[in-house]
Amino acid sequence: MKLTIFGAARTVTGSMMLIEYGGKKLLLECGTFQGKREESYFTNLNFPFNPAEIDAMILSHAHIDHSGNIPNLVKQGFKGKIYATNATVDLADIMLRDSGHIQENDIKYLNKDRRKKNQPPLEPIYTQKDALNAMPQFRMVWYDVAFEPIPGIKARLLEAGHILGSASIVLDYKNDAGEDKRLWYSGDIGRHDMPILRDPVLPENATTLVMETTYGDKPHDSMYDAYDEFVDAVNRTVKRGGKVIVPAFAVGRTQNLTYMLSDAIENGDIPDIPVIVDSPLAVNASDMYRKHTECFDDETWQFIAEHRMQGLDFHNIIFTRSVDESKALNDWNEPMIIISASGMAESGRILHHLRNNIEDGRNTILIISWQAPYTLGRRLADRERRVRIFGEEFYRKAEVVTIGGLSAHAGQTGLLEYARASKDSLENLILVHGEEYAASAFMAKLDEEGGFPEPVYAEKGQTFNL
Repeated sequence: MKLTIFGAARTVTGSMMLIEYGGKKLLLECGTFQGKREESYFTNLNFPFNPAEIDAMILSHAHIDHSGNIPNLVKQGFKGKIYATNATVDLADIMLRDSGHIQENDIKYLNKDRRKKNQPPLEPIYTQKDALNAMPQFRMVWYDVAFEPIPGIKARLLEAGHILGSASIVLDYKNDAGEDKRLWYSGDIGRHDMPILRDPVLPENATTLVMETTYGDKPHDSMYDAYDEFVDAVNRTVKRGGKVIVPAFAVGRTQNLTYMLSDAIENGDIPDIPVIVDSPLAVNASDMYRKHTECFDDETWQFIAEHRMQGLDFHNIIFTRSVDESKALNDWNEPMIIISASGMAESGRILHHLRNNIEDGRNTILIISWQAPYTLGRRLADRERRVRIFGEEFYRKAEVVTIGGLSAHAGQTGLLEYARASKDSLENLILVHGEEYAASAFMAKLDEEGGFPEPVYAEKGQTFNL
């Protein structure tokens, strides 16, 4: 088996790797690279292989940095099947269409800048129609049920605990010597004891482990500490008469946050103020969470059975769908919490809410997830005083609060536990999906513990013979 890493190599976006086995080609992930607009465009436009030569694909979960370039893959000639869990297929349907819409809008912004430089206009990488055209190639797979994506490889998808439907990908095969081998690709590793979803399944008897290292540099604060920080931030803001503006990923983070808010309001830890979910994608994704209750953990099932305030549906949560409903929030002067996409504040309705609220010192901007370099979210997390939104400069007066403990990614402690689970069987340990500082810190921890094969922090285009 030959494995080549093409994406999420020494960065946290654009997951994509190619497996060649028995004369066939299997793609794991097909995510979009996220960064500066023009750089992202050209990085995502062309593949480092011929899409028409790919025989099949497996997708770990629906987040765009893992799935977002699938319509382009199909557009350029890929005709094989795309295997994913039932929930991931449903989420990918809405997320890829939304991504197509963003592609169409982003190209207008890019072309405006290119016209100023007398450069020719560009076409969107793909459109909403292209996203729809890709969906017939998806195939739903149940957790822990074996399938054969290409001859000679037995694949399974196991719970990753990251978002609804997220999975680790396990591939069992024979090497050239006829020996049984197992490649275990983590996908994005979730945290134990998080709301709604089951805990991630730890690797078992893996000979090659390919794993993410997003937070390899630090353990997370406990959920209890994160909860307290969140409650304090909300209460400070309410006391000032302000609004809490939360850039949040529409899938996963938004649902976890509303679950926590329902708890906080029910317990009387924060006032009974309006909670607005202002993102059509997040609204649709929440519908998917209601549909795929097979992914819920025992605690959530008990929560529902007791008919307590449900995390996705409680009396003062408002889901906006129309543009007019979103605009009307500007006229609300009372304290409230607005949760809106995108999670890195690079597109979507969150930009309008930031523009309208960033210069009011009563308000709080709450950062609850990792922010990629060069994004507006990163500039806010770094507490820059002057930021540009829609090309206009704003002086930030709103308080910025960052809470790392709400991340849906495992921290350093969780990553060590994950790697440790197959320590005795491991022959190869390949690290992806992490910035250099995070991966380096994680490798230092592995070295300190000892007993692991020498980890490789994969470079883009690096090939491994397994």
